[in-house]
Amino acid sequence: MADTQKPWGRVDQTGTVFVRTANGERPVGQYPDGTPEEALAYFERKFTELEGQVTLLEQRIKRGTPASDVAKSVQTLRDSLADANAVGDLAALEARLDTLHGAVGQLSEKQVAEAKAAVEAAVAERSALVAEVEALASQDFAKVQWKQVSAALDALFERWQKHQQDGPRLPKNESNELWKRFRAARTTIETHRKAFFAELDSAHKDVRIRKQELVARAEALAAKGADGIAAYRALLDEWKRAGRAGKKADDSLWDRFKAAGDVLYAAKAELDAKDDVEFQANLEQKLALLDEAEPLVTATDRNAAKESLASIQRRWDQIGKVPRDKVKLVEDRMRKVESAVRKLDEDFWHRNNPEKKARSEGLASQLEDSIAKLEQELATATSAGDAKKAAETKDALDAQKAWLAALE
Repeated sequence: MADTQKPWGRVDQTGTVFVRTANGERPVGQYPDGTPEEALAYFERKFTELEGQVTLLEQRIKRGTPASDVAKSVQTLRDSLADANAVGDLAALEARLDTLHGAVGQLSEKQVAEAKAAVEAAVAERSALVAEVEALASQDFAKVQWKQVSAALDALFERWQKHQQDGPRLPKNESNELWKRFRAARTTIETHRKAFFAELDSAHKDVRIRKQELVARAEALAAKGADGIAAYRALLDEWKRAGRAGKKADDSLWDRFKAAGDVLYAAKAELDAKDDVEFQANLEQKLALLDEAEPLVTATDRNAAKESLASIQRRWDQIGKVPRDKVKLVEDRMRKVESAVRKLDEDFWHRNNPEKKARSEGLASQLEDSIAKLEQELATATSAGDAKKAAETKDALDAQKAWLAALE
């Protein structure tokens, strides 16, 4: 039985597989349970695996893998190629490894330069944070909004901590100097903030005393009943001008101030209730008019509907007020009738607008032509057995028929 030959190896009559190298042939193993072709294919796959490792290493270098890791991987692969049980162009793989070995030095230099650049960039970023906090500390603290300043300071400190955690390690001297500047600016801001709120507490005390006086005056109006509402509103204006006394004090004093007003408005509500009794007869008349008006919601004769509504509106205005708690109820019902009649009139003019009608007829004609064309395309696609084309054409046809129906 003759040997089975391939460009980079062969199988002899005993089933031994050889690989061809620059130094001649050497045996790489046997594949006793298969044909010579299968034996060669098995050891060619071994070569493909080695080739894949070299390719992966080349890709790792492009991605910037640390040079020391690349050097170790190159040596490991070089050692494995020396006696690799594989069939293929081993010399080409060795040449690629030589190229990679040469690239390690360049990669190392590049990574050192990148690390240096990263540190320089980190110093610049950390310096920018210091500049921001120092700018924050150099403001006129008599004019700042402390809620915004405090939020900005917290955000800067959070960014500082994140930069320390995620960024490269800075030289100790530069790192310490930047931190001293950041801390000094932060201390300046905190000192002014504490002074501001100490002064604010004093101002709150004065406002609290003023609002306590307003509460007492509001509570004294209770005896006047509804007649005290005007005076209470004046006190309310003073309350708004008085300023803030702190959330807790403000809430407590406001509850008392509002309760005093509620007493006055309750007295007014009693008077309104008496008026409502007088307005009950008006309510009955308007409800009767609503019974007359609401059938107009389904009317189709716009002229008759407009004439009827105009008559009802004249009588409605002549009737007068209804009880306060019924105003919204009757007004809402009347608005629905008015809206329906108005829409009936608008729809009439919308349908009979000559310009729009002409545009609609032109579009309808275009749609009819397009539908005819699509129906022909659908028949062609169906006859040809093109299910995809038929489905797409059917969707387009259905859509344009829907548009045409909407126009008509």
